[in-house]
Amino acid sequence: MRRAAQRQASLTRRLVLGVLAALLLVWAGFALVGWRTAVHEADELTDGHLAGTAALLLTLDLPPFGQDDAQPTRQSNLDVARPALSALKRHDYQFSLSVLVRDAAGHVLARSGEAPLAPFASQDGFADLRLGAPAVLWRSFSQWDAARGRQVTVLVKAEEREELAEDVAAQLAGPGLWLLPAVALALGMAVLRGLQPLQALSRDVQALEAGTADQLEARHAYREFNAVVRSINKLVGQQQDALARERQLASEIAHELRTPLSSIALQAASLKGALAPQAQAAAVAQIGADALRAGHVISQLLALARTGPAGLPQALELVDLAALARQVTAGYAQAAWQSGHSLSVQETEGPQVRAHPLLLELALRNLIDNALQHTPPGTAVCVQWGQDAGQPWLQVCDDGAGTARAPLPANATERFGLGHKIVRRVMAIHGGRLAEPAAPAPFSRCYRLCFAAPA
Repeated sequence: MRRAAQRQASLTRRLVLGVLAALLLVWAGFALVGWRTAVHEADELTDGHLAGTAALLLTLDLPPFGQDDAQPTRQSNLDVARPALSALKRHDYQFSLSVLVRDAAGHVLARSGEAPLAPFASQDGFADLRLGAPAVLWRSFSQWDAARGRQVTVLVKAEEREELAEDVAAQLAGPGLWLLPAVALALGMAVLRGLQPLQALSRDVQALEAGTADQLEARHAYREFNAVVRSINKLVGQQQDALARERQLASEIAHELRTPLSSIALQAASLKGALAPQAQAAAVAQIGADALRAGHVISQLLALARTGPAGLPQALELVDLAALARQVTAGYAQAAWQSGHSLSVQETEGPQVRAHPLLLELALRNLIDNALQHTPPGTAVCVQWGQDAGQPWLQVCDDGAGTARAPLPANATERFGLGHKIVRRVMAIHGGRLAEPAAPAPFSRCYRLCFAAPA
């Protein structure tokens, strides 16, 4: 049992792994979106830098480029070296820009930076150029001045642009990567803490004993658990009731069997001695009667067991109460004649009910059998049927109570313990009940099978 429990899946492990998997999936999605956003923003930043530099150079009041030079030199005042500043460190976002200045005819007026000479293009705007040998990708921005006499082109390596994008993306993803284990740990602890009431409830349920009347206490702070506690307590209560009924049934069975078995043992012991033939015959007859009585109790016990759910393979059928009553009563004609009882049925037509025929017959036989066994000879027994407010019923009446006939059997005052238990269980299966209504004249006692009204 313990090995089987260990092989079962753990709800705690499943929740923790599910939460962590969801967290990892969400984080991966955010990281992917962040990476794409960082690349896009880095591209925008680079393009803005290029456009800003070009605008700055066009607005500066610089000397005219190449006015008196037939051949413009490679170096110009844009190439004037600046002194190195030891306190100025190279910034991550500081680009190595190249500048190219041309006139309206495409002649180079000034050139700065390491970018190879780009082909002349009269259009303004951004462009991706492959320059040099081997070819290297450069990002460029070209713009004319207001008089279209001078064009400024600013270039930056695409490699630097990609490095910037990777740097921005790493800066965005880095904190999330370091935060992921902390968030995962916090969520795992939250799940474990949240499942503690469920684990406590599991321990309480495991500690319940089937033979005791203990119930769970609704001491949990969550209404979902309290609903489970109430359901379990309801089941425990039903189990305790069932155990109590079983104990009572066992006590009644023991009481029913004790008398005939004791009598059999006593009569068997008397047969060991020297008895007169008449006394010996009486002892043997008594043993036979007691054995029949014990067998009757055992048959009732077996009938009671058959009324459980395991004994109901037959589906409900439409049963005519009058036909069933006449059939069962006819089977007791010989027994009633031998016991000196008057057994009869009424002549009216009977209602129909949906029932298990065998179980319904079993219940009626128990009522008739009890009436014949627990009333004195000369008693009139009648099986009747009818309807009250649309509810069918079937009853067995007798006039044996309080009459001045032969004395009742000694066990007639036990209220037919096992027999009535069988009848009550059969009627519970059919959604009905066993009742004891006022007996119509001339009868003194009736036991009625009350059925639910047909739907």
